[in-house]
Amino acid sequence: MNKLNAIGLDAAQTAELAGKLNILLANYSIFYQNTRGFHWNIKGEKFFELHLKFEELYNDLLLKIDEVAERILTLGFAPEHNYSKYAQNSAIKESKKISDGIEAVRQILESFKTVMILQREILKISADTNDEGTNALMSDYIRFQEKQVWMYSAFLKNQ
Repeated sequence: MNKLNAIGLDAAQTAELAGKLNILLANYSIFYQNTRGFHWNIKGEKFFELHLKFEELYNDLLLKIDEVAERILTLGFAPEHNYSKYAQNSAIKESKKISDGIEAVRQILESFKTVMILQREILKISADTNDEGTNALMSDYIRFQEKQVWMYSAFLKNQ
């Protein structure tokens, strides 16, 4: 019989899943900090609109960071918490100081693409593991982010 963790999932399979979730956590953490920088440094014609949108986005990312870390703990593993590890493990890189709203939105769209690709990989692993909790979390994130991509992309078309 397989060795099961506290929530009844195969412990070996959840180790792979927790590893991928830690990579997602790293990407979310860098995405979050980049977005805060965009919020702080934005200038120009669309300042008020983008300043508010970036704040909404980084608040959402902060919630996701906490949810992903807690999911890792639920699976029986420890979430990474050091920015040095995040920088190593994240495909999203730290942005430079950006005050141009168009460039900030472009970087946000690239970051969404990065996390959605990773979340789809996690969905496959969580489905194979019968981990409905992680599966539901990733599905919710992807659905929300696909709409965000549509809206940010629509913004760019008007520029």
